Amino acid sequence: MSHYFRILRFALPYRRKIFLSALFNILTVFFSLGSITILIPVLKILFQNTPPTGAPIPYQGLIKLKPFLESRLNFYIGHWLEIYGPQKVLLTILAVATAFFLFKNFFRYLASVSLTYIKNGVEMDLRNVIHKKILTLPPAFFTEKRKGDLVARLTTDVLEIQWALLSSIQRMIQDPLMILSTLVLLIILSPKLTLFVTILIPITGFVITTVGNSLKRPSAKAKIESGKLLAHVEEHIGGLPIIQSYVAEDRVQRSFEETNFRHFSFMNKTLFRRELSSPISEVLGSMVIIAIVWFGSNLILNNAALQPEIFITYIVLFYQIINPAKSISTAVYDIKRGEASAERILSVLDTPNPLADKPDALPKKSFDQHITFQKVSFRYQEKWVLHDIDLTIPKGKTIALVGQSGSGKTTLASLINRFYDPVEGAVEMDGIDIRQLRIHDLRKLIGYISQDPILFNDSIRNNLLLGDESATEEELIAAARIANAHEFILATENGYDTMIGDRGMKLSGGQRQRLTIARAVLKNPPILVLDEATSSLDSESEKLVQDALEKVTANRTSIVIAHRLSTIQHADEIVVLREGKIVERGSHQALLERGGEYQKLVELQAF
Repeated sequence: MSHYFRILRFALPYRRKIFLSALFNILTVFFSLGSITILIPVLKILFQNTPPTGAPIPYQGLIKLKPFLESRLNFYIGHWLEIYGPQKVLLTILAVATAFFLFKNFFRYLASVSLTYIKNGVEMDLRNVIHKKILTLPPAFFTEKRKGDLVARLTTDVLEIQWALLSSIQRMIQDPLMILSTLVLLIILSPKLTLFVTILIPITGFVITTVGNSLKRPSAKAKIESGKLLAHVEEHIGGLPIIQSYVAEDRVQRSFEETNFRHFSFMNKTLFRRELSSPISEVLGSMVIIAIVWFGSNLILNNAALQPEIFITYIVLFYQIINPAKSISTAVYDIKRGEASAERILSVLDTPNPLADKPDALPKKSFDQHITFQKVSFRYQEKWVLHDIDLTIPKGKTIALVGQSGSGKTTLASLINRFYDPVEGAVEMDGIDIRQLRIHDLRKLIGYISQDPILFNDSIRNNLLLGDESATEEELIAAARIANAHEFILATENGYDTMIGDRGMKLSGGQRQRLTIARAVLKNPPILVLDEATSSLDSESEKLVQDALEKVTANRTSIVIAHRLSTIQHADEIVVLREGKIVERGSHQALLERGGEYQKLVELQAF
């Protein structure tokens, strides 16, 4: 239940709606019970069981509340019958009963509307806070999680909470209130019969609770398999060309069907138990009613301790307890099932962010001197990928990082962006450890262009404005011209307002990369990190992109990760990495003359 109460905290911003919902539920209960208790005068008239009375008995405390109410009721019914006759009195009472039914359903509707607003609001807020949390987590978190599983937590798990947990709020307010209020009335009508009933009710509750406690484990497993299903779909759609080219459709389908069958099995176990709620409640309720009829009949027939009209009203009122009791039992099942979804969502929200700003983090609005790596070492889990890196990148210089795959080039660049923190040593900007800086300020100073051009399923304009959402049309076009992108943008269907599809797949690789360059230009950062930005392009696209990059890097501090060594010959310094260590550094010509690791890399590419 701890997860349930934590989720309920998200309802606190909707206090006013919660208050209104509670008020409308109270009014619903009041008019519901009133519409039933009004049966007593109707039945008294029909049974002609209204003994003549002079004046009503005065109030003598709660112990004698029933005789007091009966005397007043008999007095007024007898008085009205003498004046208006039984037909008019009966018609008036039925009209009042009709009004009670109308008000009951009117307030029940208002209570439901208020709760709907709360449920949808909490659902919206949960999605917002989960998405915000995901955006702040470091890339390392997503290497250990399946994307589809995270999508499941943002969608199906949130819906489960809305449907299972939040829907139980009204039932946990209105139904206990209905049961308690009805019990009070039942005690007033017949204390002996109510005492008999209260012995039976705990037995019902015990059975229902026992069944409910068996729900959580299958439900949690079903949620895990649901996340795996979405992960499979996401992976299979993204890797469809590979699946088809390797004729692996059958194997992939078998894997999906195995996960789908496990989901099917766990959902069956969950729903089979949930469906026990109604039959068990129905059987137990019927047995209780039979027992009440037997006991009440004895009170009427043996010692006339109960009047027939009171007994009939008592039975009708008791039926009002059965549905709320069944509803509460269903709510218990739903809460047990929803706890699994709540736990999965809260596990994301509770994930610590090792890259979060420190309370005393420093602002940083400009880059003035240099970036320095001081004895930096880094590892992914147990594997060390950088060892004792000492490197200074002066302002305005272009530094190229080269080396074989797995030598640590991308990791080194990622440390500048603070996608990770060093395990040992420090990365400093202008003499300040970047872990002491506000991460937002740090990344505002850096433009990042990756090997895989990352674009979003939106217009070209909105993808570029990610660099600076306040940019003018003139600035937008100027950035596109620098990136050699303006001409092909105008040639598209709607120019800058053309939708480019998922990950920009309506464009060629070179066009996508030039858009990412234009986006970086629009951001206008003093530092650029280029992670093999031309390695996957054909010769013509590479030339256009390389021309754009030369324009962009002019007068900026640039860290270039290069696969094609021909693109970094004019770098101010080339740093050669091997197995996470710097083995050589210098200009292109100096490294060639040295005849070491760099020359081998050049010869391999030439070959």
